[in-house]
Amino acid sequence: MGFSSVQFLFVFLPLALAVYHLLPARARNGVLAAFSLLFCLWAGVRYALLLAVFALVHWAFGLALARLARPRGLLALAVVLDLALLAFFKYEGFFAANLNALLPGALPVLELALPLGLSFYTFQGISYCVDVARGEVAPERNPLRLYLYLAFFAHVSSGPILRYGDQAAALDPASAQRRVDADRFAYGIKRFVLGLAKKTLIADQLALLHGAVAGTDAAGLPAPALLLGYAAYAVQLYYDFSGYSDMAVGLGEMFGLAMPENFDYPFLSRSVGEFWRRWHITLGAWFRRYLYFPLGGSRCSLPRTCLNLLVVFLATGLWHGAAWQYLAFGLWHGVWICAERLGLSKLLDRLPRAVSHLYLVLVMQVGFVFFGAPGLAQALVALRGIFTWQAGAPGMTLAPFADPKLLLLLAAGIALSGPVQALAPKLRGWLRGRAAPGAAGAAVLLLLLLAGIMRSTAGNYTAFIYFQF
Repeated sequence: MGFSSVQFLFVFLPLALAVYHLLPARARNGVLAAFSLLFCLWAGVRYALLLAVFALVHWAFGLALARLARPRGLLALAVVLDLALLAFFKYEGFFAANLNALLPGALPVLELALPLGLSFYTFQGISYCVDVARGEVAPERNPLRLYLYLAFFAHVSSGPILRYGDQAAALDPASAQRRVDADRFAYGIKRFVLGLAKKTLIADQLALLHGAVAGTDAAGLPAPALLLGYAAYAVQLYYDFSGYSDMAVGLGEMFGLAMPENFDYPFLSRSVGEFWRRWHITLGAWFRRYLYFPLGGSRCSLPRTCLNLLVVFLATGLWHGAAWQYLAFGLWHGVWICAERLGLSKLLDRLPRAVSHLYLVLVMQVGFVFFGAPGLAQALVALRGIFTWQAGAPGMTLAPFADPKLLLLLAAGIALSGPVQALAPKLRGWLRGRAAPGAAGAAVLLLLLLAGIMRSTAGNYTAFIYFQF
């Protein structure tokens, strides 16, 4: 049940808001926990129970870790169990298939459906245990609150990744942080509507262009088609993920649980390092705090710092998916991050903004080819086709992929991913501003809401037929 689905927009969310705000404050955590459980049950009973047990186990871990004078052994057990759970569901098939390629029949390849939100709540569970063991936060004594921290439906499926210490105060339904007045509720609606528009009006439509290119053998496509398809994918991925993050922020505001920002116009960056400080911010912060710093961070020699960065970005790539292309995606960015640490960043600072920005776009676009191709082999074929500017198979032209409406949408998506906001600070302020919108702003939001609902209810079928014919 995605945030843009009919079930969520017309049944789940209105019912959750009505019950939550009509009941007294003392019942509100129970209401949110119940609706979060229902949200997870929609994805599957077994996986909803898995999350409930996960929360209960981490509640017990937290209490035990706080009592121990030397909690390192128990903390190691908690982290290993979390990583083992993630590895079993997400990576077993990948590792087994690759091992079987060397030793046929060595392991069974299990085709397991990934439980809803597993990549996110395992990281939150690790951060909770680590922070308790370090004495940075007190353990949560109420298991319902810990469940809500891990499973709140606003962030369980697509993030952002939360730290318990940032949420602890608001988990008390009587706290000042939990109060929702008219202005805060209106801000939540605005962020949700903007995120819904990003997802349904831009991301879902650009997926058609990327899907058409990725679904065709890259060796037979002309270079302009490959470039167009993977440029569309980069923009699609941004609007899809940042759209979900905006909707999560909006939902959090409606229920009094503030969510951190997860994107800060990353395509305006001038270096790969800056890009990763603006893209999926909470994931980068998690890896920095719980992997990069424990490895030594930048407090060691320059070669060791580069090794630490490579480890972090390989882990980042693997976190995104169980395939060689994601490892290549992580390694590609790690290499450039190391190059910037070794002196490239100083050169970029001296170059004109347009030149350093072009460098960033080229590096990231190669990375998105790795990320968006059907596999590593197809990614390499596509990159070779782009850099050699191949003509493609006889009779294959750009025309089937150059739909005017989608090209216009791609251009608009690129412009609105940061350049327009940089040129129009007032627009940028309005998009993130908490002030209640005026009449014109309210009218724009209403139009976006109606368009987003129409697109989400109609689905992509009509657009797909139009694109094909």
